[in-house]
Amino acid sequence: MEQRVSFITLAVADLRRSRAFYVDGLGWEPLFAGDDVLMLPVADRVILSLWSVEGFTAEIGEAPASGVAPITLAHNLPTPAEVDAVLDEVRALGAPVSAGREREWGGYSGYFSDPDGFRWEVAVNPGETGDFVLNGGITP
Repeated sequence: MEQRVSFITLAVADLRRSRAFYVDGLGWEPLFAGDDVLMLPVADRVILSLWSVEGFTAEIGEAPASGVAPITLAHNLPTPAEVDAVLDEVRALGAPVSAGREREWGGYSGYFSDPDGFRWEVAVNPGETGDFVLNGGITP
């Protein structure tokens, strides 16, 4: 199997509320919007697919677990000022936000939660990792 991810699928309690947050609030453009699913392109050949719990359950064959998901999604930027600007933007939408700060691993990051509690990290990653996610590959 080729090493890549094509879709990140999240089950959401209220698809209209998620659309209001991601599309109306953050200004993201959907690739597809249906009754049970909203597909948002988030990177080259990667889609964030938001499914209603009912649609998710019908597709997968079992209901999603409840509680805080043990994952984070991440949005990387080149500077701490840009991280803080995104955190301010989502705070203005009413999202819970943890302020950006210097991390012991050498980067700068803060967090917010979307309407369903999925946690997003907004970060500056140092070195080759940052180069890879921002520039599409490791720069020599």
